[in-house]
Amino acid sequence: MKKTILLIFGIVFLLINNQAQTVTDYDGNSYNTVTIGTQIWLKENLNATHYNNGEMLPNVTNGSEWSSLNSGAYCEYENNSDYSVIYGKIYNWYAAVDSRNLCPTSWHVPTNDDWIILTGYLINNGYGFDGLPNNIGKSMAATSGWTPSSIAGQVGNDQTSNNSSGFTALPGGYRSNYGTFSSVGGYGYWWTSTEFNAGCSYDWGIAYNSGLVTSYFCSGNPNGFSVRCVSDSTVSHVIDNEFGNYYQIYPNPAKNRIHIDFRESKSAKIQVFNTVGQCVICMEKISGTNLIDISSLSDGIYLLKLTGKGWESHYILSKD
Repeated sequence: MKKTILLIFGIVFLLINNQAQTVTDYDGNSYNTVTIGTQIWLKENLNATHYNNGEMLPNVTNGSEWSSLNSGAYCEYENNSDYSVIYGKIYNWYAAVDSRNLCPTSWHVPTNDDWIILTGYLINNGYGFDGLPNNIGKSMAATSGWTPSSIAGQVGNDQTSNNSSGFTALPGGYRSNYGTFSSVGGYGYWWTSTEFNAGCSYDWGIAYNSGLVTSYFCSGNPNGFSVRCVSDSTVSHVIDNEFGNYYQIYPNPAKNRIHIDFRESKSAKIQVFNTVGQCVICMEKISGTNLIDISSLSDGIYLLKLTGKGWESHYILSKD
């Protein structure tokens, strides 16, 4: 039994090593990554000054010139390189959709559907503030750097409790259609590659004074927003997918508790194994909706094994 668990953990660590990686762009900038649901995202805003084929993007500092562009360009907030160290570069939409690709190899500027998948996963898996499913802004926002708010549930309030998803959104502000800069520290906006109609496209935003993550469907293409790349590859926390539809586990990663919801009247024995094959949580057969306390576990990767009547499934669990 222990040998089997250790063998499965070998598979787990191969999967984790492929997911929790650093990625380098053409300029040599290195980015950490985070797996959220089936997607892998960069944890930092893009800071590239070249397309992935090596061709340079123009750095347009003049506001009038910026507002008249119809081709790809980047800038730095207030034309100050100090901001790029924290927030990355600002790009117009033409750069975001250029076929030469802003993102590193095997990564892309997300489509609007990519963002819908991301936010949908967080909404449906317990990341909403205080039980409010749609209030996932805090779960995506970084734990510092936002304009303070006194209202519970808003991104700027109690910032140390932010970022349960690991996305680490930062308020990089934006550059308007008119070439002016605004809102660093208070608001973050990210392009998608999806055009709404001629001249305007989808982007997503997070604000210090809200708990929501907002989709904007018609932002003018000359606007300058941040870019957050997503991997071309997808992953699954379920090692053996045959029985993955029998249950739902959330949140993952988790801090103190996980929910295990069994579907279709299923029930199972629950075992959580550490990296040396020891069962650190062992529960007899349970059914329905269950709240499992994992607060006593050390941070790291665990294997959750569910054993039901005629079925068995293994799941990668991350404890933060």
